[in-house]
Order: sequence, then C-alpha cells, then structure tokens
Amino acid sequence: MIKCIASDMDGTLLNSKQLISEENKDAIVKAQAQGIEFVVATGRSYQEATYVLAQAGINCPVICANGAEVRSKEGVVLSATPISKQMAREVAARLREKDIYFEVYTNKGAFTMDADKAVSILVDIIMSANPEVNREEITEAAGARLRDGLVHTIEDYELLFADGNYQIYKLLAFSFDADRLESANESLSELEGIVVSTSGHDNLEITNTQAQKGIALESFVKLKGIDLAETMAIGDNYNDVSMLEKAGRSVAMGNADYYIKSLCDVITDTNEESGVGKAILEVI
Repeated sequence: MIKCIASDMDGTLLNSKQLISEENKDAIVKAQAQGIEFVVATGRSYQEATYVLAQAGINCPVICANGAEVRSKEGVVLSATPISKQMAREVAARLREKDIYFEVYTNKGAFTMDADKAVSILVDIIMSANPEVNREEITEAAGARLRDGLVHTIEDYELLFADGNYQIYKLLAFSFDADRLESANESLSELEGIVVSTSGHDNLEITNTQAQKGIALESFVKLKGIDLAETMAIGDNYNDVSMLEKAGRSVAMGNADYYIKSLCDVITDTNEESGVGKAILEVI
C-alpha cells in the first residue's frame, strides 16, 4: 500500500505553462483525503515551489533545491544541507571561468545578477521543449519569477557568500553550448563535497553531496513513520534519479528520456496529459 507520494515539479507535475492541471490537483487532493502523504520534490526554491502550489490550492511539504532544504506544509524548515561558503565561491569561480550564467539558491530565495537573462533563458528552455506553445505567454509567465519576487536581482553574489544570514543551497548553471557545459561539469567534478546533476540538457545543478532528492525523501518518510517500500516517486529527469531508485514504486513521465524510463517500474502519460494525476489514481 502506498502511504507517501513524492512528485517532481518541472516536466512532471507542471505542464508547459508552468501550471498544475485540474486533473493533477484533484488526484492529489483525493490522495491527501485518504491520509496519503503528498510531497513535492523539486529543484526549485521553496518560494518558487509554493508560488505554483498556492495557485492550484495545494498545501503540502516541499523538498526544495534538490533536497538541500525540506519544509513542512506549514513552511517550517525540517532540514537544511547547504554548500559551504568556501565551496560556493569555488564553484562560482569555475563557472565564471567557463563564462556560464548561473543563479544562486539560498534559504531566502533565488538570486540572479542578470534579470533579463534569468527570464530569457527560462523562456528558451520551455520553448525548446514545447515549440507549440505561445512565446508571449511563456515570456509573461517567466517574467513572474522576478515581478513577484521569486528571483531577486543582486549586484554581486559575494554579498550572499559573505553574509551569515544566507545559506547557499544550490548553484544553477545554464548554457546552450553543450561543449562549454560539459567542460564546466568536468571542472566541477574535481571538487569534493558537491554533486552535479541536471534537470535538462541545458543546465547543471550543483548542491552538497548530501543534498539529493533521494536522501531527503528517505529522511522525510522516516520522520513520518513511513517505509520507502510504501513510497511512490514520480519524475522525468536526472535530478530525480536518486529518489526514483529509492522509492518502492518508481514512475517515469511519458516525456522522460529512455534512461529515466528504464529505471522505473511504471511509465505514465506526459506532463501535458496530467501523467502525475493518472499515476496517483492507479495506487489509491
């Protein structure tokens, strides 16, 4: 019997318009009404994750920044696994050396040094995966990241690294130059204490080695008195692998690539077809 359901957000719970469909919402609410724990496990910051969840009227715990932070449905921080400030500086230096744009995720939200690029890159990524969608609509939705304070603009990331009030959860790097991104990945792989994953062909997600979705999910279900064998995980990309491998029932989205599908017990419909909702209804 499934007692906990963990779902990724982008490419999984969310459609191309970055929204949660009614079918997905209804399935989640139905599972919660039956006492099943539903938790989002995302690379997003808590602020970005809950922004979308609130729009759909969903209240649930959130595993944020690939597991660097876990919060209860009330927003209380249950655990935090940041990157050391010294390591964050080193990662930032290596990304700059490769001339790669990156954002910094903290306990107080995500930050960028280039607001225009923060929007344009997100638009390009969404459009490349969903060429049929309206660019103006996507641009408007992407712009909400800054307009609604989900991503903050800062003059220099050193202001975050030097301030003890900020914990560095993740550095998210983007480049449409595959060779440059691979070169950065190779450089970062030389560093100990961090792990590099990806949620798309055009990015790298850098976190503490212990900040992974699977590790965070394992700790979360243990806290709830639930076994991993009683847990279902749903995802579509490589930063989901650690939780897909640990969960008793693993579900790949129909839009996931072949490798992710090969790891999973079940393949559901795509994120445009409310695959999460269908996967949930199969087990409740």
